[in-house]
Amino acid sequence: MIIGVAVLFTSCGQIPVSPPAPSSPGTPSVESSAPNATPVAAAEGDVCEYSLSGTEARPVEPPPSTGVPTSGTIGYLLSMTNGAVTITLDRAMAPCTVNSFVSLAEQGYFDDTKCHRLADSGIFILQCGDPSGTGKGGPGYEFANETDGTETYTEGVVAMANGGPGSNGSQFFLVWADSSSLDKKRHFTIFGHMDKASRDVVASMAEEGQDGSNRDGTGRPNNPCEISSVTRL
Repeated sequence: MIIGVAVLFTSCGQIPVSPPAPSSPGTPSVESSAPNATPVAAAEGDVCEYSLSGTEARPVEPPPSTGVPTSGTIGYLLSMTNGAVTITLDRAMAPCTVNSFVSLAEQGYFDDTKCHRLADSGIFILQCGDPSGTGKGGPGYEFANETDGTETYTEGVVAMANGGPGSNGSQFFLVWADSSSLDKKRHFTIFGHMDKASRDVVASMAEEGQDGSNRDGTGRPNNPCEISSVTRL
């Protein structure tokens, strides 16, 4: 089934959303504070739906909605504070998500940005992809989850952070150690993986800890965790 392209306009500015409810000890959330969208079904085939929402944290054009590749992989190198992080994105697993990431990367959206959130107890994730560094920024559009309920967030997973189903934007997280306690939610689209050397780089930044500034026990990393550039391999 092919889902048609629909573009929805919202008022300018960031759309406020209520913060996520506190998580139980040892299982912090990976919800982002980006604008929340009405859940819609993920696109099938070569057509994706990207709904305009809010103001982009950095000027960027939405990704193409047609002719989206649905097979094969594509690699990117994230040049980060402690070294190179290589991610392999799976177009068959999440074509619309990969299509968005590729578009943003090619426009330099992720360059010279800092990962704004680290969870180092219960779940082990480094959250990135918001040029504003606040956890509230996005690309000015949102799109649906590409999940089937079987997701498991093992070490090496690269997945989308969101404010709930259907609210994906630009924020993503790198799982540097097993975080399968997130499996009970299963609404974070997995769209790629890191190799072991890359996990070690992320872990080395995570070892410096975080400031605990979020009410769920996560916080801003003590390491700069900067992405200086994202380069296609």
